[in-house]
Amino acid sequence: MRAPTSQRTLARMAGLAAIAALGLTACGGGTTTKDEPAAAGDSSSESSSGASIITAAVGYDTDNYDPGTTTSALALAANWHTMEGLTELDPATREVYPALAAELPTKVDDTTYEVTLRDGAKFSDGTDVTPADVVAAFNRTMDGFYAPMLSFIDSVEANGDNGVTIKTKYPFSLVNERISLVKVVPEGQTDDELKSAPIGTGPYKMTEAIKSKHVKFAKNENYNGDRPAGADEMRWDILVDDTARVTAMSEGSVVAMENVPSVSKSLLEGKAEMEAKQGFNLPFVMFNTQKAPFNDPKVRQAVLYGINADELIENTLDGSAEAATSFLPESHPNYHEASEVYTYDPEKSKELLKEAGVEDLHFVLNTTDHGWIANMAPLIQQQLAGAGITVDTIDTQASGAMYSNVTDVDDPQFDVVLAPGDPSVFGNDPDLLMNWWYGDNAWTQKRSGWKGSDGYNKLHELMDKAVRATGDEQQDLWNQSYDVIAEEVPIYPLFHRSVTSAWNNDEVEGFQPIALTGISFLDVEAK
Repeated sequence: MRAPTSQRTLARMAGLAAIAALGLTACGGGTTTKDEPAAAGDSSSESSSGASIITAAVGYDTDNYDPGTTTSALALAANWHTMEGLTELDPATREVYPALAAELPTKVDDTTYEVTLRDGAKFSDGTDVTPADVVAAFNRTMDGFYAPMLSFIDSVEANGDNGVTIKTKYPFSLVNERISLVKVVPEGQTDDELKSAPIGTGPYKMTEAIKSKHVKFAKNENYNGDRPAGADEMRWDILVDDTARVTAMSEGSVVAMENVPSVSKSLLEGKAEMEAKQGFNLPFVMFNTQKAPFNDPKVRQAVLYGINADELIENTLDGSAEAATSFLPESHPNYHEASEVYTYDPEKSKELLKEAGVEDLHFVLNTTDHGWIANMAPLIQQQLAGAGITVDTIDTQASGAMYSNVTDVDDPQFDVVLAPGDPSVFGNDPDLLMNWWYGDNAWTQKRSGWKGSDGYNKLHELMDKAVRATGDEQQDLWNQSYDVIAEEVPIYPLFHRSVTSAWNNDEVEGFQPIALTGISFLDVEAK
């Protein structure tokens, strides 16, 4: 049984959450790094040794593949292919399915679930998977970055020779989806080994990653699940620069690429299949709710009514996004139009400021240096001027520097932040997504300063009830939660982006574009 979490561990978890928040935000897009495109003519479905190979261009880099601590888009995508949880969320459909488990968990009572492991499951090094490995993986993960997302779990214990029993602290309706966060690795793997070369039970095994311009994979011959490798090898070229990635796809040195820039789509027409998938990825506006006049929701609303999201989408993203009408995008299965929808309305901005007793509103806008974020800031400055709101200065910094210098300090004095984020890489349920920015963590404790407010308390009462409910009752509670967020707006999206993937149908079969950062070759075969 898992020991109670100490105060020291809780403090470490809070620190990890803050660090991870930076990492996730940093992978939202944009770069100043230049990469050499891969050599043309190197995308053959057969490698030099005659083995079938899938090649791809990926847009992010990392130095940490530890499935319990990484927030990197590259590591998360790589681990989809090499790691398994008891359950997994399909990267394309976002549906939950049994992975290392023989079937989805069996509910014994409101707080007890039993899981049987897949018969004969082995790690890629050939060793058998045991319940002890599963218990150790849960305990390790529950003491790290993912702890807040797994806080509903009370204990995980071995159940016989091939199963585990999961106890929850209270009835929780999202057990199947949420335990997919825990990837099972050998109990004896060290933190350093997990960071550089984790061993898993997925259809592929990693053969080269850290300190390389490529991530290389080989078929896991010990895999006995339902989603076997479709190639003997995979090679992902790390091409962070947009131009390098597009060039590699255009010249045929890779068979698929992630994150096609809107401005480059015409370069790939006739050379590759392309499809955009609406996702959750968004730019958010965050207010310092501890600082007047942004402690008044009416002032925060006034700023949002003074921003024309549709114009931002057309001018900076070539239309590849949808203006926010709620915290969730309309494509999400749990979407509900919020009680407050921020269509561009300068006159309403002025009315709200008048109601709040605020004259001559002006502030500094802090932003991250992601290209698409930095491009939006001057246009937002112009739009707000039309509502009588003055952005005195736009202060743009690298993501990590912006957070460490501006928001994550003692007594933050910033006004407004514009930055990107996408926690949907960790899961798609509304509770997880809302808890990312509005939970009891760095975002509300320090950054927005919203924790403890009436709105915060109201939201968490609704969310706590929602995770215990099911069906229409649960949806209604989530709908009320979206309304609270839309009315309070301590942090709120301007729009939700779509993600475009490109691939060559002559080289691979079964490829599906995804709405997340990353790329998936599950159930994809090299031709």
